[in-house]
Amino acid sequence: MKGNVFDIKKFAVHDGPGIRTTLFLKGCPLECVWCHNPEGIDYHPHLWYFENKCIRCGACVAACENGAVEFGKEGEPFIKVRHSSCSDCNDCVDACPTKALSYNSRWMTVEEVVETLLQDQAFYRTSGGGITLSGGDPLFQAEFAKAVLREMKRNHIHTAIETAMYASRETFESFFPLVDYFIVDLKLMDPHLHEKYTGRHNAPILNNFRLLTSHKREVLVRIPMIPGMTATRENLESIGKFVMENAPSTPIELINFNPLAESKYMVMKKEHAHLHTMKPYSEVEMQEFYTILTDLGITIAPEL
Repeated sequence: MKGNVFDIKKFAVHDGPGIRTTLFLKGCPLECVWCHNPEGIDYHPHLWYFENKCIRCGACVAACENGAVEFGKEGEPFIKVRHSSCSDCNDCVDACPTKALSYNSRWMTVEEVVETLLQDQAFYRTSGGGITLSGGDPLFQAEFAKAVLREMKRNHIHTAIETAMYASRETFESFFPLVDYFIVDLKLMDPHLHEKYTGRHNAPILNNFRLLTSHKREVLVRIPMIPGMTATRENLESIGKFVMENAPSTPIELINFNPLAESKYMVMKKEHAHLHTMKPYSEVEMQEFYTILTDLGITIAPEL
């Protein structure tokens, strides 16, 4: 069994308790217009071209037998990638001396992933840490994710996942015995706004949250604070009331807007939600948002 992995981040300290290694799996059922890991949405690998690394040697064009890599026209970047013709053969990447061409993910076996995750198990044990599956969304590659988690449990490693909870009840529930700590997103309570900004209705997400908390699992709720979209009093109050009704002791953490993803959208030649016009909130503004939640009786998550 192989999974599509787009990053492995060691010594992560914000993806669960203690020192952790976070595995980022490609593929997500949602298409949030503000996504800070847009390369993780599409399940398939994609070839990226970094023009600032290119020395204009043309070796990649010569190496591609499918014509997927070609010279750009005047006024365009030196190299142009025709993704529809790309067979993921890796010939152009191998031919590029400066790595101006590279894939945004790689296929890995369960054994390869487990070997990497276990390299820092001494740090997990001394810090109370472990491994975290993120993405994309780990539920999208459910069987691969569960295979990795089983191996972690066999090695007595603390496990966590970050998920938007958009999956069937059966798929989501099958993770419960394998995960010690759930970090879950609640983005928007209004179903119409949720569909507008993520491409999906939020009913499965809310139902899965009820299911998860009814099993008394350890849960942290995260809300992404996106200007003009999720970061409104109405939305925060709605999410706060929903959490209080279903799992009143569940802590909530607000995730400030991160503008750094804009560079990824540029590399991907992908439209984005005016990220360049948005700014992170100040500490004072974030505290004001937290006050909306604490006024409802919500527990604020301590810093991980």
